Amino acid sequence: MSVKKTELLSPVKPTWCPGCGDYFILHAINNAIQQLDLNHEDVMVVWGVGCAGNGADFMKVYGMHALHGRALPVATGAKMANPNLKVIVIGGDGDGYGIGLSHFIHTSRRNIDLTYIVHNNQIYGLTTGQTSPTTEKGFCSKSTPSGVIEEPIQPMELALASDATFAARAYYNDLPSMTEIILKGMQHKGFSIIDCLQICPSFKRNNTEEFYKDSISPLPEGFTPDNRSKAFAQAQDKSKLWYGIFYQEEKPTYCDGLPQIAEKTPAQMYRELEKPLSMGKVLKQYV
Repeated sequence: MSVKKTELLSPVKPTWCPGCGDYFILHAINNAIQQLDLNHEDVMVVWGVGCAGNGADFMKVYGMHALHGRALPVATGAKMANPNLKVIVIGGDGDGYGIGLSHFIHTSRRNIDLTYIVHNNQIYGLTTGQTSPTTEKGFCSKSTPSGVIEEPIQPMELALASDATFAARAYYNDLPSMTEIILKGMQHKGFSIIDCLQICPSFKRNNTEEFYKDSISPLPEGFTPDNRSKAFAQAQDKSKLWYGIFYQEEKPTYCDGLPQIAEKTPAQMYRELEKPLSMGKVLKQYV
C-alpha cells in the first residue's frame, strides 16, 4: 500500500522552537512523499546533524541519522546498494555547506540520484546561534561578536558550478510552491538540490517574515530552467532573493554508468544468499 500522510508522522511530537521554519519544510516533504504514491519500503530518508536532523525523530520512515556533514555519502551508499529506492537527504546549512561541503560538490558532479533538501536559516541553531557558512557579512553572533568578515556561501551558484542537474530554492512561507518544488526534485532522475530559505526565530532574529516579505520573490515570469548560464546569471542577481527551479536537465546518473548494478543490484544479491549475513553478528565482533 502507498504511504499515507498520517503514516509518515511518528508518535514523537516535533520539539523545534515555536515559529521555526522546520515545521513548514517537514509538512512540505510529507506532502510530496504522499503525492508520489510510493510504498513504505520504497522510501529511505537520511538526516544530517542539526535542527533539521532532529526530523529523524518526527518521521516514521526507513532511514538513518548520519554523522555531521556525512549524510550524502551515507545516502550514496544506500542508493548504490538499491537503485530502486527513492532516497531523500535532509540537512541544514551548517551541516551541508560547512563540514559537508565537499560531499555536496562531489555528489553534484557525479549526479547521484538523490533529493537533497537543505534547511537554510543562515545560523547554527542547534548549538544556540553561531555563524554558519550562509550567514551574511556583518552579522553578529556568539562566534562572531564583532560581525562576520567573510562572504557567505551561495548555494545556487555553487550547485550550478558543480554541475547539479536540478538546482532549486524554496521559501518556507510559500508552502504550495515549496511542496511542488520538492515533489519535482523527487521526480527528477539525478541529483536534486533544494535550498529551503527559512527563519530561525530564536537565533537569527533579523531574518523575520517582514524581511522576507520585502526581499524575496518567485523567479521572474517567463524564466525557464533549461539554460545553465542563464540560471547562473539569475542566481547572481541579488536585487531579490529569487526562489523556484533555477535549472534542470536530464542526463545519465552515476548508477547508470555501473553495468554490474544494472545487471543485479547488491540488494538483490544479498537477498539471494543461502545464509544472509547477519549484521547483528558482525557488529558483536566490534562492540
